[in-house]
Amino acid sequence: MSIAVTGATGQLGRLIVTALLDRGVPAGEIVALGRDTDRLAELAGRGVVTRRADYDDPDSLRAALAGVDKLMFVSGSEVGRRRPQHANVVTAATEAGVGLVVYTSIAHADTAGMRLAAEHRDTEGYVRDAGLPYVFLRNSWYLENYTDQLDAYRKQGVTGAAGDGRVSAATRADYAEAAAVVLTGEGHTNRVYELGGAPFTLTELAAEVAEQTGEPIGYTDLPADRYADVLVTAGLPEGYAAVLADSDLGLARGELEVGDDLARLLGRTPTTPAEAIRAAL
Repeated sequence: MSIAVTGATGQLGRLIVTALLDRGVPAGEIVALGRDTDRLAELAGRGVVTRRADYDDPDSLRAALAGVDKLMFVSGSEVGRRRPQHANVVTAATEAGVGLVVYTSIAHADTAGMRLAAEHRDTEGYVRDAGLPYVFLRNSWYLENYTDQLDAYRKQGVTGAAGDGRVSAATRADYAEAAAVVLTGEGHTNRVYELGGAPFTLTELAAEVAEQTGEPIGYTDLPADRYADVLVTAGLPEGYAAVLADSDLGLARGELEVGDDLARLLGRTPTTPAEAIRAAL
């Protein structure tokens, strides 16, 4: 039984490979895929099979997926290019006769109105239309989206356009562990899991940071266009800033709030915001 993991040079993909090893999958049965195989050298040193795979290069995908039984399909990071890239992966998986595709989608991909959901919704459609057995892991936000900004929060507070919306964020490690559970378990085929931790508002996030730092930190809610301007001023490209601001509007509509699928897959409570903030500090 071979399990291939795309995007193994990225943060989530590498954590999934590690989670598979931790669950006892023999290293020789794991195929770590990435555009730059030099960045897979550490995994190769642990006995993991490594192959080059580029979402823009169908030939590389066909070669990479040869003989693969299960594919952990980590979504691409290039927003706006994912439709053709993901279609290439699905075509290669179909041609290779992959027996199961586990795809990292986004929360409520079938109904969410945020711009980020559209490419994921279409990718789920590609997989279904190809007739491939699947599991869709609809991940909500990463807690790291917030803990990586702790220095900025301490200087200028938390800013967003999410209103009183609640987000079910979880750590990358928790999402990776859930993926490994699905890849190594039974009874998941053609299932959709809405994954995330206990939901919280950005006001509650700010209060937790304030509690742990002992500093006066609050949440400032802005119209989406003004929030995008703040992000641009902070150094983000205009297009990416607009996507993030639009995502906060989705958060406000409840599109990133989910139930307890992650806890049930893990068999434990996911990492809480308080725990993640404490670790980051």
